[in-house]
Amino acid sequence: MSNPLESWQEEQRSAFLYRVCAEAEAGTTRAELFRRLAGEAEAQAAIWRAQLTARGHAAPAPYVPDTRTRVVAWLVRRLGPQRVKGMLAAMKVRGMAIYGTSRGDGHAPPIAGAGVEHRHRRLGGGGNLRAAVFGVNDGLVSNASLILGVAGASPDHHFVLLTGLAGMCAGAFAMAAGEYVSVRSQRELFEYQIGLERDELKEYPDAEAQELALIYAEKGLPRREAERLAKRIVADPEHALDTLAREELGLNPDELGSPWGAAISSFLSFAGGALLPLLPLFFASGAHALASAIGVTAVGLFVVGSLLSLFTGRNALYSGARMLLLGALAGGVTFAIGRLAGGSLG
Repeated sequence: MSNPLESWQEEQRSAFLYRVCAEAEAGTTRAELFRRLAGEAEAQAAIWRAQLTARGHAAPAPYVPDTRTRVVAWLVRRLGPQRVKGMLAAMKVRGMAIYGTSRGDGHAPPIAGAGVEHRHRRLGGGGNLRAAVFGVNDGLVSNASLILGVAGASPDHHFVLLTGLAGMCAGAFAMAAGEYVSVRSQRELFEYQIGLERDELKEYPDAEAQELALIYAEKGLPRREAERLAKRIVADPEHALDTLAREELGLNPDELGSPWGAAISSFLSFAGGALLPLLPLFFASGAHALASAIGVTAVGLFVVGSLLSLFTGRNALYSGARMLLLGALAGGVTFAIGRLAGGSLG
């Protein structure tokens, strides 16, 4: 961090948000962790303040939170730190990894990278099969429902086919764009935060080790052991950067895939699922084509549900039947809405 004033502001903002988190977690051990982290941030701000004055600059005025910080603070007070931990991590609030997997005693074990797995994360990195299955399922359910809805409203085969094609293309491009933005944003956040951590490790490694020790102690390690572990980690700067990203910021570098890879994979998986109910419409028309589309969709839903059992541990027949039931419900409701709308507009 080259600008001491900006660094001072960053640390003051972190301290302010730590204290808001402590207030929101009042009555828990996490409150004490956030209070201590606030003290560490204020101590680091004092270092940057001293650098400012040493360079001949005037001491900064008392810190006043900007609009963005006030909005995040308001959300923390209303929703709690855990529900907005992504925003907090983006604003250099450490310790969000404590909201990971619990051991049953309220603490999370000090395992780097423990966190919540998102539904479509990540097509460009780990969990490719799971993400692909979800992408196929989304395309299958959404386009089959669209086709049934339009078929309920209009008997025109070409119109139904054109609508299905448009739905497949629009949905696939929307999924691809969403995945690209999601992965790109996550990568930018990581690159920004890791740059801050790299600068801070150079400026005050002892303070960084103390912050890391506080987090490990909150996760259940004895205080002295936590301090020894933190000092050993910080002694190796490159290893320390990876650990700080995971433990202090709650970021997992292993989840950072290629934005373009994620977009292309998402596009293909969604389009593949959306194409299934369309296939019969290319070779037949009328009631026979619609019945065939429903049959293909039903088989696809059951297969997708069965595949999901690989990730849930549930019985494959149960998972397949559940997915088939949910898809049938979505398609049936959409068909009924289309029939009603078609009748009223006709």
